Amino acid sequence: MLSVPLETLGASKRGHPPAAHRYQAALLMENETGQVLFVHEPQQPWPTASLTKMMLMLIVTEKVKEGRRRLTDPVLVSRRASQIGGSQVYLREGETFPLEALMKAIVIHSANDACVAVAEHVAGSAEGMVELMNQRATALGMKNTHYHSVHGLPPEPGQPEDLSSAHDLAILARQLVRYPQLLRWGATVEDSFRDGKFQLLNTNKLLLSYPGVDGIKTGFYGKAGHNIVATASRRGVRLIAVILGAPSSAIRFSEAARLLTLGFNGYERVMVIRRGALVEGQVQVIDGKRGIIQPVAARDGVLFVPKGQAKKITTTFIPAAPSLPAPVPQGKRLGTVRISLDGHPQTEIAAIAAEEVPRSSLLWRLLVKLWHRLKGLFDWYVGNPEGKAP
Repeated sequence: MLSVPLETLGASKRGHPPAAHRYQAALLMENETGQVLFVHEPQQPWPTASLTKMMLMLIVTEKVKEGRRRLTDPVLVSRRASQIGGSQVYLREGETFPLEALMKAIVIHSANDACVAVAEHVAGSAEGMVELMNQRATALGMKNTHYHSVHGLPPEPGQPEDLSSAHDLAILARQLVRYPQLLRWGATVEDSFRDGKFQLLNTNKLLLSYPGVDGIKTGFYGKAGHNIVATASRRGVRLIAVILGAPSSAIRFSEAARLLTLGFNGYERVMVIRRGALVEGQVQVIDGKRGIIQPVAARDGVLFVPKGQAKKITTTFIPAAPSLPAPVPQGKRLGTVRISLDGHPQTEIAAIAAEEVPRSSLLWRLLVKLWHRLKGLFDWYVGNPEGKAP
């Protein structure tokens, strides 16, 4: 997937946002393609508050997928974890809970004490988990993100804040929505903890008001304002909305809902080219059994466009090289197919060789060279009636 510079998309203009933004930063992304449909200050670093927990959720879930941790693992609560304030499930030093129970407390209830307990279990310490979180952010290309805690609580005086941007958080959200378990927890409005003695209440109020929402995380403290990364799925389309720095919780939710509605109602999915379909264009093959090769699309080329704009989609084949020496193996990348909307590049997909082009035999190559030589002599003769030597 091409990482298209956000300023080339014209998303804000196409989206017709409100004249006065009621947030510091915002972004709407389509999950399948990663297309950005609306942006406002997408790269601005902003205090994440509890959105910090999203990276912890990803790290732990990936460890479980790799088999390095299990959701049934017993997690021992340390003194440090038991002393964490803010939103919590009131863990006590020496208690033991399954990893799954603590993960649900994090995803649903935004429990800070559970974050520390899980971090210590998975990475050995909260500091070790922070290191893993920053490494993963770098690997994902989250250029405006840096973590200093596992929970996102306000920093102590003189300590740095957890920072990220709307675009970085959307990148992270695309990773999280790959895991159905996280979405099931994210869609849970209420659950129990400690054998039903404590109720987990989801902080994402869109679950009650916006059909299709099943995640992901909210965050708040004074300087950060009210943040949310929300995702919703309708008719096979999943969108991710990010709102940072809203002045109130109600505005946070209403603006996220506004962006989701913009995407679902204002855009349509267009299958531009299917995997394996012939691409308009050719690549010359030198010394091959065939002189040219026709590229095909390596994968489906999908674009989300404002409704009624599909006719403005165009494709252009950009060869990696004008010619290739034989043999050309099946699947070799021949170039890219650029998909544009109204002349503006939106995404690119690879164009590959549909089948192998073997190298021709020595005899055939000699005959071809002889033919070219004879043709050259004939062309010279026709063009030089006075008979001057070539």
